[in-house]
Amino acid sequence: MELLDGKKVSNQIKEEITVEVTKMRERGEKVPHLAAIIVGNDGASLTYVGSKVRSCERVGFESTLVQMPSTTSEIELLRKIEELNQDDEIDGFIVQLPLPPQIDTQKVLLAVDPDKDVDGFHPTNFGKMALDMSTFIPATPFGILELLERYKVDTKGKHTVVIGRSHIVGRPMSILMGRKGWPGNSTVTLTHSATKNITQIISQADIVISALGVPNFLKAEMVKDDAVVIDVGITRVADDTKPKGYYITGDVDFENVSEKASFITPVPGGVGPMTIAMLLKNTLLARERHRNANR
Repeated sequence: MELLDGKKVSNQIKEEITVEVTKMRERGEKVPHLAAIIVGNDGASLTYVGSKVRSCERVGFESTLVQMPSTTSEIELLRKIEELNQDDEIDGFIVQLPLPPQIDTQKVLLAVDPDKDVDGFHPTNFGKMALDMSTFIPATPFGILELLERYKVDTKGKHTVVIGRSHIVGRPMSILMGRKGWPGNSTVTLTHSATKNITQIISQADIVISALGVPNFLKAEMVKDDAVVIDVGITRVADDTKPKGYYITGDVDFENVSEKASFITPVPGGVGPMTIAMLLKNTLLARERHRNANR
């Protein structure tokens, strides 16, 4: 069994980006600038956005954090998005989800300029991804592809089972794993809450990508020997014996499944760190595109 070490690979990617940014500075060019909008004070979202800001500092990006109160109206948020769309200093920005109930998430995602949508959630970018065109790939699926590539995991002709059909991970992952090229060229089954015989389907998979958010859902008896297991799930489970009062676990019963898998991602330290690294990579791509467009 080989560990797909997202922490290690994400550090490598950040070092590669730092080299690129240093070259930009030496050439007297503008460096990439990533902004993040956060509405309210959801603990997990604040932690996540904080780590994005620190990652920007580490690679030499400019960063802007826009914090808005939980009482922010939809119109106020849409105005702020338009402001960032028009700001030439900002190359890419994200709107941290989830949003408060008074705001229509779909309307917000549609308002982001596709050329600055480094999360890859805008329908324009999603459509381009589905058509194999150059675009911003959503950060988590992009991170999974990068892990598979850097660990030279063979995907051609393999049976990939994706568990979960969210727009952020499951659905894009199913498209990307079926695309022509590598990583890809696999035969994909997308499973979800209405799938019958899900255990039987998973047991036939060469590659399992679980993005369900159900702690320890994937058991050892559900996967075949030498399967590649990618765990996207990350859940806080209450535990009074832990200093923080909880522990973090994924969708996979890691201890037992790791004994059968050929490759497996840990939680934490697997897909999570890759998501932030690929968001930085998308922002670097946005800066390069804007530079070329202005020539």
